[in-house]
Amino acid sequence: MHKTPIIFDTDPGIDDAAAISILLTNPAFDVKLMTSVAGNVTVDKTTTNILKLAHFFNRQDIKVARGAEKPLVKKFEDASHIHGESGMPGYDFGEVQTTILDLSAVDAMVEVLQSSPEKVTVVAVGAFTNIANLITQHPEVISKIERLVVMGGSLSGGNMTSVAEFNVFTDPDAAKIVFNSGLDITMIGLDVTLKALISGDTVAKLQGANETGRMLTAMMAFYGDNEETGKPMHDVNTLYYLLHPESYQLVDYWVDVVTDGPAIGGTVADIRHAYHDKHNVHVALGVDRPAFEQWFIAAIGQISDEQINMGKVEI
Repeated sequence: MHKTPIIFDTDPGIDDAAAISILLTNPAFDVKLMTSVAGNVTVDKTTTNILKLAHFFNRQDIKVARGAEKPLVKKFEDASHIHGESGMPGYDFGEVQTTILDLSAVDAMVEVLQSSPEKVTVVAVGAFTNIANLITQHPEVISKIERLVVMGGSLSGGNMTSVAEFNVFTDPDAAKIVFNSGLDITMIGLDVTLKALISGDTVAKLQGANETGRMLTAMMAFYGDNEETGKPMHDVNTLYYLLHPESYQLVDYWVDVVTDGPAIGGTVADIRHAYHDKHNVHVALGVDRPAFEQWFIAAIGQISDEQINMGKVEI
């Protein structure tokens, strides 16, 4: 079985934790590096949260590097009102024994890309600050990136403003650099992540499935991101897309990022091809929700308690 080599850039975050739970336990993924970025909470907290999850899943082999502590230009605004002050409340992971590399996120990415015998897939599920810094500071390694899959953006409305999705809103200048980089980019945004919801019944099944399910549902009790028919697991969609692209409907567009004014953080597609005769992003606009939900339950349910370092649900 060929494993996909992955660099995973993240800002945990409760839905990030769900994605990382699958990333670190699915044999289809060869995790070369995980990098933190300021987003849902500060970079100190997102780094700690990656280490907590690497410890929980007994993955001392995972390389972790600390990334950008603030956006390129815009003032940093976190989402602790959605994810709790720590980013991952509700579960005590115990004494964490994993540590970070003595390298910045960008330097660690360069090392991984230069040393890899094959091209690496980069998955970015937080603000795109680290990826933008990699592109601008080390253009020589761009050719070693197979493709970039991002959770971010929206063509149908935002969750920070009427137009802006959180990850792009957090660092729109970085998102603009990334979208204009020439990389093969797939945008998994709110157009699909607000459709791929997990219902209350699914949450109940997760709680009874195993310790990983208990850990995630303990966090979900504090998760402030709710839709009428369920909770969005935004970042999990990037991994589901990599494994099951047939469940998504993609359209190729040229997408621009608004970097100032009242629409800052907006992602605007040239749908009428009025300004561009080519595309820079594959945009996901549709998803098979039932298939996503069934896969998510199965992906968490297959994680054996023997694989993990158990903590305890916080009261």
